[in-house]
Amino acid sequence: MDKSSIQKYNDVILELLFPSFCFGCNKEGTYLCQDCKATLEISEYNYCLCNKNPIRLAPDHHSNGKCQRCQDHKLSGLYSALPYKEKSLTRKLIHNFKYEPYVKDLAETCAGIVVEHLVLAKNNTEAIWENSVLVPVPLGKSKLKSRDYNQAGALADELSQVLKVPVARDELVKIRETAEQMKLSAKARQENLLNAFAIKNPAQIAGKKVFLVDDVYTTGSTMAECARILKEAKSTQVWGIVIAREG
Repeated sequence: MDKSSIQKYNDVILELLFPSFCFGCNKEGTYLCQDCKATLEISEYNYCLCNKNPIRLAPDHHSNGKCQRCQDHKLSGLYSALPYKEKSLTRKLIHNFKYEPYVKDLAETCAGIVVEHLVLAKNNTEAIWENSVLVPVPLGKSKLKSRDYNQAGALADELSQVLKVPVARDELVKIRETAEQMKLSAKARQENLLNAFAIKNPAQIAGKKVFLVDDVYTTGSTMAECARILKEAKSTQVWGIVIAREG
């Protein structure tokens, strides 16, 4: 029996012992049934990086995902599948993916949502993914120890299988612990993250287009600091990919 057959067999056994239930309607056999998924309204468009009133971008935006107001942002642009605040189901999926009970298997469900957005918004051309790598936003050691996985890394692994873009594992690392971002103001978030990240092997990043992968984009301060470090390592562009976006 080959590895894929063994994995399928294990998945069947696990589903029998620990069945999954839709987080929307509690239907057995899936974390997100098709009826509940249809209520999420996955975005067909791309928007700029402005936190207030982001502008919908033209379909040919792929060289620059910013409007005139956000040109100084460290990110080149952002692909986000869902609005974070509008649907309680979105919040429930992401909460269970990154907090207790830590449903790591939601990575596949969430990646499917992101990929559907990329297709709908025409972000799935060979030119976009050429010479690129997926880089998960790293966790601090204490969070990684308590969670036992990085949700951004699990999401990147699933996206890699579909997009055929490699994951640069452990190249971007968090080198110091930081305070919880959600408790801080926008300015304090930037100060909290300053010099919190580093690149282990710049040669793996240099000359590459980087897609930073995370679950939620809030003020953008985390991705902005990661992008700054990645650009210092000579990446050509740094884009963000998230499940959901606030604002």
